[in-house]
Amino acid sequence: MSGQGTTQTGTLPFGRLDATADATAEPTAELTADATAELPWLEELQGRTVVVKFGGNAMVDPALHRTFAQDVVELWHAGLRPVVVHGGGPQISAMLDRLDLEVRFEAGLRVTTPETMDVVRMVLTGQVQRELVGALNAHGPFAVGMSGEDAHTMTAVRRPAWVDGRQVDIGLVGEVVAVEPGTVRTLLEEGRIPVISPVARGADGEVYNVNADLAASALAVALGAERLVVLTDVEGLYADWPRS
Repeated sequence: MSGQGTTQTGTLPFGRLDATADATAEPTAELTADATAELPWLEELQGRTVVVKFGGNAMVDPALHRTFAQDVVELWHAGLRPVVVHGGGPQISAMLDRLDLEVRFEAGLRVTTPETMDVVRMVLTGQVQRELVGALNAHGPFAVGMSGEDAHTMTAVRRPAWVDGRQVDIGLVGEVVAVEPGTVRTLLEEGRIPVISPVARGADGEVYNVNADLAASALAVALGAERLVVLTDVEGLYADWPRS
């Protein structure tokens, strides 16, 4: 992120903006002035990129889902350039259960077999992302869905887990090692809201399941985002993981 960039966790820290103009319209000086008068600090973020990670746990609440979409669109109306990276853990687990496939975690990471990876891609891009894009586009033609695979946006390498000091193979779980943000920047310049699922391809040709928090962080750095906001139901963060 840029030198002034910050990371925040918890509820969306931007408040309710009550944008009353047509949601399909470009941000106007009048609308932006109304928003910044209500929340003056927004003026500092006008024209700046903000990456928001929306967790799968939050997405299972329909009311919260709708409120999140409205908030993101209102940020756009206030002159910000939001980018959404979403998770989908509960939805993936539910689909695995329906298909009678094992649901297993090691060190907080999903053990991802090739069969599980097929489900991850299907659920993240075909279900969770489509629902989020639809919620955003209920307010106008804003959101465009894409995967970290698309246009080589994210490149990952296989990542093992460490459990009690020993390395554990967790399958097709990856760590982002490179980001090509050109496509995301193009969408932002076109006035769109990119909605990105955390799946990435490796140089080895494999497709990897990537932790959404880490994917959002890597993308925020590559975009020079002013802020990274992580929406989560987790009550706290480790300051020095895995040594804490």
